[in-house]
Amino acid sequence: MLCLLRSATGHAAGELPEAIIGCVYVGALEVEIHIPAVGSLKAKRSVVRHLVEASRQRFGVSASEVAHHDLWQRSTLGFAVVAPSASHAEHLLDQVERFVWSHPELEVTSTRRHWLDCR
Repeated sequence: MLCLLRSATGHAAGELPEAIIGCVYVGALEVEIHIPAVGSLKAKRSVVRHLVEASRQRFGVSASEVAHHDLWQRSTLGFAVVAPSASHAEHLLDQVERFVWSHPELEVTSTRRHWLDCR
């Protein structure tokens, strides 16, 4: 959770100089995949590009290949979301994860979630 602050101007003695105006929740999903059928970086990038672009368009997340750029059959994808509630952020990451798992041409070898906590 990340809380957004607004400075209060002209506050009276004893009042807090800042007020919380809202909180956002930031979550990240790391998905490591193996793509056994590809035989070149070009073929791998085609699969990765589809996953990244489709996730951005369908779910409104930020997405990128974050590791193993030069390996033919392996990739780690990163997805991030900012939402007004923890449940909404988790729901979006669940949808992205299910979307990646739904592709029969690849194997998901691991997933990890990270949450930004600024309390």
